[in-house]
Amino acid sequence: MLLGAHVSSSGGIHTAIDRIEAMGGESVQVFTQSPRTWRPTNHDPANFKRFVERRAEAGIGAVVCHALYLINLASPKDDFYEKSVEALKNTVDVAGAIEADAVVFHVGSHQGAGFEAGLERVVPALAQALQRCSETTWLCMENSAGAGGTIGRSLDELAALYEALDRHPRLGVCLDSCHLFVSGYDVTDHKALDGLLYELDERIGLERLRCLHVNDSKAPLGSNRDRHDNIGDGLLGENLSVFLSRPRLQELPAILEVPGKDGKGPDAEQMQKLKELYTRSIS
Repeated sequence: MLLGAHVSSSGGIHTAIDRIEAMGGESVQVFTQSPRTWRPTNHDPANFKRFVERRAEAGIGAVVCHALYLINLASPKDDFYEKSVEALKNTVDVAGAIEADAVVFHVGSHQGAGFEAGLERVVPALAQALQRCSETTWLCMENSAGAGGTIGRSLDELAALYEALDRHPRLGVCLDSCHLFVSGYDVTDHKALDGLLYELDERIGLERLRCLHVNDSKAPLGSNRDRHDNIGDGLLGENLSVFLSRPRLQELPAILEVPGKDGKGPDAEQMQKLKELYTRSIS
């Protein structure tokens, strides 16, 4: 696996490479703009070039951009929907400029309208974003924790999106260990996890699995509560090694999205814990 973390890009998007290099990571995930506002960042094009150069210098094996958490591609509210579509398109454009491997996004919530109604909103939105992708930069659906009307809580829902978009050649999947666990998939059980991966291969194709989020969980199995915890501190604990050990998941970027010791996100200590757990998982 290419172990990495979500890091800040404060000071210019190229600075994310400095941060992940200092942490000892092999892959990196960034926001392309502030996650707290709709307003896109006015990037200096020189920083895109510097990002690509620094990535090569640091030997970072995979780059992932995460779309805004604000985005809801299933929103029944037209103004919110339109802002969501534009924000995703902007993220894809920036990701392409830095030659990122993927844009990971949360589909959103149908807010009680039902999955089919949500699908009618999501499909044309994703079609627009996919037009801006390239052979290098894919769009990856992230499985959700399953709270409320969120879409993507199950393999059934991800497969339905995949089929509705005619199996688009640049549409992929990102699996989050915490989200899987709280939506009812026991990632600490070899048979359960292997069964999920087998079904994913049958219905979508494992070649479409482009990214992993490696997070412990504060919330129990099947609770549908999205509460990430630091490596080793949550309910997955040492058993997160099952997720890390599966042969079918090797070679993928495995990104930390944990709170860190001070609540400011992944740090060098969490990266070291992930490396140690991974080494034990494959030994």
